[in-house]
Amino acid sequence: MNPIRIFISSVQKEFSEERASLRDWLRNDPLMRRFFEPFLFEDVPAADRRADEVYLDEVAACDVYVGLLGKDYGYEDAEGVSPTEREYAQAGAHHKTRLIFVKGADDQGRHPKMQALIRRVGNELIRRRYATGAELMAGLYAALVQYLQEHELIRNGPFDAAPCRNATLADLDETRMATFLGRARRARGFPLPEEATPFELLTHLNLLDAGRPTHAAMLLFGRQPQRFLISSEVKCAHFHGIHAAKPIPSYQVYKGTVFDLVDQAVDFVMSKINLWVGTRAAGPQVPVAYEIPREVVAEAIVNAVAHRDYTSNGSVQVMLFADRLEVWNPGCLPPSLTLEKLRHPHGSVPGNPQLAEPLYLTKYIERMGTGTGDMIRRCVEAGLPEPEFSVSDGFVTTIRRKIGEVPTQPESQPESRPESRPESQSLEQRVLGLLGSASLSKSEISSALGQKEVSGQLNQVIRVLLADQTVEYTLPDKPQSRLQKYRITEKGRALLATLRQGKRI
Repeated sequence: MNPIRIFISSVQKEFSEERASLRDWLRNDPLMRRFFEPFLFEDVPAADRRADEVYLDEVAACDVYVGLLGKDYGYEDAEGVSPTEREYAQAGAHHKTRLIFVKGADDQGRHPKMQALIRRVGNELIRRRYATGAELMAGLYAALVQYLQEHELIRNGPFDAAPCRNATLADLDETRMATFLGRARRARGFPLPEEATPFELLTHLNLLDAGRPTHAAMLLFGRQPQRFLISSEVKCAHFHGIHAAKPIPSYQVYKGTVFDLVDQAVDFVMSKINLWVGTRAAGPQVPVAYEIPREVVAEAIVNAVAHRDYTSNGSVQVMLFADRLEVWNPGCLPPSLTLEKLRHPHGSVPGNPQLAEPLYLTKYIERMGTGTGDMIRRCVEAGLPEPEFSVSDGFVTTIRRKIGEVPTQPESQPESRPESRPESQSLEQRVLGLLGSASLSKSEISSALGQKEVSGQLNQVIRVLLADQTVEYTLPDKPQSRLQKYRITEKGRALLATLRQGKRI
């Protein structure tokens, strides 16, 4: 954002020390320097312009006008008006925020025109008195913090509960909200009926602030969340070695809602790691096992997306190396948790509580602080080292790989998969088989597969099939329509026949 310009006005000789102190403080205070840039007339270089023109133009261009009123009235122009009073009037005419500080407890001993100016100010706005430089600084600090709060540049509560600046209800996707309702009802018995309106859903989840969508609402249901929260994207990279080095074999930047981000990032990792496929010796279903359990990958990524610091300019990074998976997010542990406590039962302390609740309702996360414990248990069961947690300019989860070792699966063997086909061929074949009989919606496909809800794996398979032109939309001009279905193409029928003959593709 552009800095907020502060024009500091006064009789320069009388307040030379205060003005310099305020300028230096505004430029060095950790909070103030993030937002404000002070302007002092004495800092202006020599120029071929009249002084009164320069300072009045600066007042018109500033955002905040700070006036220091003391004993002297200052230089008077041909009309008997001082620069300080001219500046004050100019700030009012341009509707600038005016913050006036009067030095001294009473007005005795002041220039008569300064007394008149103080009375004028008192009739128009609230003025503050101060005795020392420390009191002036404290008073200005409080006034500027209030300014930042009123303009929604800083907050008292969680970031996700604050209103999303410049966003309206029209920036939210009603289809996404309807989908969420159905999933939450099936997963957790969410009390609202599926025909509930978007406004009723947002109100129930506390995702509105004075009728405006919060940051959490935008991250959960936004049409284009990254338009308002640029760094909320997730960056995924796959390296063949053990160091982050160019060229990067595979790199993706995912955008969308938090649900989209988690699903896409998980699919990215699962498409790159080894998958072992067994035989049907024990039953009709072919046993499969990924080298890292999908639940572990999903937990690491959803934790990064759910608990990250969304005020940071950094994005979640998912990096797959030859020996490990690293998931980094710009955030830190809450004060009540330590790295050691993460390895044992602990309370749930979400950094973004309004974001966490809908993720819980759709079973992306739990609310009991059991996620890291589950990751440890599943890694041990899969024969992997326990996950590592660390804080390094953010929070890092590291999951070690055991390349070349086959999980405990009867008669299993590794399957080599091309980069363009991230999901298992068995699911691909089943989807094509279903569409070979009839055109179906995504939810109908999911139901026919025996899934309770549309999985990220199914979403990825359908995306691949669409890209390969083996299936197509029944409503190609309306890809997001709730009536959308999928049908198999001639190319898809040929592929299905090949798969059924057991040939490699």
